[in-house]
Amino acid sequence: MTDFRLETDRLVLRSWQRGDIARFAEVTNNPEVMRWLGGVMDAERLAQSEARMIGFHESYGHTFWLVERKADHGDLSGELLGFCGLKKIDAPGASFPGAFEIGWRMRTDAHGKGYAKEAAIASLDAGFAMFGAEEIYALTVIENEASWGLMRRLGMRRREELDYDDPRFDMPLRRTIVHSITQAEWAAQPR
Repeated sequence: MTDFRLETDRLVLRSWQRGDIARFAEVTNNPEVMRWLGGVMDAERLAQSEARMIGFHESYGHTFWLVERKADHGDLSGELLGFCGLKKIDAPGASFPGAFEIGWRMRTDAHGKGYAKEAAIASLDAGFAMFGAEEIYALTVIENEASWGLMRRLGMRRREELDYDDPRFDMPLRRTIVHSITQAEWAAQPR
């Protein structure tokens, strides 16, 4: 599988390389960022996460890509901000496994600067244009207002009939809420 690279005005979204997890963990594996994501990960969970991201890329050509800021190092690669991209839904309890899921996780000092939205727009564009998605879903918990707020700003609609409980987590993280957007809805979005 070839490496993936997608550029926006300010960002580079790229495929994972073995060892990237150490850099990613330095900036995102903290209590504030991981509050709604199951808590800070130990070394074993970090290694599993990296293997999953690389595995999704190898199997499908897409994953939750690493997001780097261009301004730090010209147009090559810059400061790691987090991840954003597409993967196949594989969460236990999900009623629509195998569908496209968009997701993002950004370091604390990247919040509120529009990076997640910029990366999500590029990911949705790629999902529909490059990977042939007909509909893309996003998952979070109701308490994570920043996440579902971005989903709504992207034009995604709440899909209460698809909400489910993820047995990997205790309450309140167990109850997963769902938003989605179709290719036609995305095409009609002003940008």
